[in-house]
Amino acid sequence: MSRVAVVDIGTNSTRLLVAEPDTARSLRELARESIVTRLGEGVDATGRLGDEPQARVFRVLDEYREIMDAENAEVRAVVMTSAVRDAANGAEFADTVRERYGLEGRTLSGDEEARLSFLGATSSRQGDAPLLVIDIGGGSTELVEGLHGEVEFHVSTQVGVVRHTERHLHGDPPTAQELDALAADAGPRFEDAVPAEVRSGVASAIAVAGTATQCAAIDLELDPYDADRVEGHRLTLDTLEAMLRRLASVPLEERRSVRGLDPARAPTIVAGIVVLCEALRAFGLEEARISERDILWGVALDVAQRGRAA
Repeated sequence: MSRVAVVDIGTNSTRLLVAEPDTARSLRELARESIVTRLGEGVDATGRLGDEPQARVFRVLDEYREIMDAENAEVRAVVMTSAVRDAANGAEFADTVRERYGLEGRTLSGDEEARLSFLGATSSRQGDAPLLVIDIGGGSTELVEGLHGEVEFHVSTQVGVVRHTERHLHGDPPTAQELDALAADAGPRFEDAVPAEVRSGVASAIAVAGTATQCAAIDLELDPYDADRVEGHRLTLDTLEAMLRRLASVPLEERRSVRGLDPARAPTIVAGIVVLCEALRAFGLEEARISERDILWGVALDVAQRGRAA
């Protein structure tokens, strides 16, 4: 079977997965990279992708092209999410990515993003009760509910760690009032976006993407990062709230040295924890399982199943 490479250009990070199909719902991972590029920096205020954020992404894509070549990836896909969707010059950026790097793909709609995130997160998890997937990004948070591998409800909310850091957290460290304002912005957005009957029917949650995996790494005090230990790790609201108090009480430079935390994610991790807590509260849940298998995994499975780039 063909080796598949998927690049995810998100609002906060640019990531790569190279894998080959193992079974219909499984992959053998060959390479995985994640670098914080903050493409969405300033988009909430200006409506445009900045020149320097774009340049950061292009430098990372130069590195990723070398990895894809070394791994002999035959099918190469790129997905671009919230920052590119929201920006006035997003289509121009997407065209440059395709032309310069030969990556086939598209800017994902909210529907597609939800389906692929759910496919990845639930590829090794099935149950008889509705399951929630929480996918926190830099510019948006996807809430996807489903059963037996099928999406039954989803919504993309304009709540994200870059967007809400820029909007609410101005102190270093942030003040209690700033944290409260962020929570008061995020929580009601989730409640308003998801019908009460959907929220009350969810039995458990899987949290994916950078905020969730970084929280697991901090809780486990991982140095270096260990994806196998992160996969399936349980985080309770109590644990997350204690982590929030700890990280929000210190200035950014001290936060960068926290064991388990990627220093590049230190500027947005506080907002991320608030968002994750508010998402769990909106659904009346006390904990989440953390998964490395997010939209990258879902796109790779989808590409492999269809035999072509997304």
